[in-house]
Amino acid sequence: MTTVTLIGARMAESGEEFVYQGESPDCEGCPYRKQCLNLTEGQRYRVTSVREGGNTLECAVHDTGVVAVEVEPVSVTANVPSNDAFAGNRASLAGPCPYTECPSHEYCEPAGVEFDETSRIDEVHGDPPHEYCMLDRELTLVEFEVPEDD
Repeated sequence: MTTVTLIGARMAESGEEFVYQGESPDCEGCPYRKQCLNLTEGQRYRVTSVREGGNTLECAVHDTGVVAVEVEPVSVTANVPSNDAFAGNRASLAGPCPYTECPSHEYCEPAGVEFDETSRIDEVHGDPPHEYCMLDRELTLVEFEVPEDD
């Protein structure tokens, strides 16, 4: 389901993904608060379209202003401990990983999922991109379900 919101003009491109970070202290007193602050904090979204003919509005957070876009929540692909990796199960991430050059790092620490939360697995993809985990973890690549609206 798509939602109309305002995002920074630099990010306003169809297909762009971002994690909504919530309200900034700079949002206080802004006349566009209701249009900007209408997403779920910590959720990953994809821009599905940029509203045609809209104006770029001034913004204290985004230096090039904000524009109206349609967004939809998207799933997150992640590595989880293999013993938890089956469709329908709730799983959490294995924990932080300092090996940022590893081909699996973006799946071990994916944007849009916190280490202390559990998410329902929608699909199991199988082996992660790495050949060997430097932390000696047994991991499986999965797709988490898109969370229900709050």
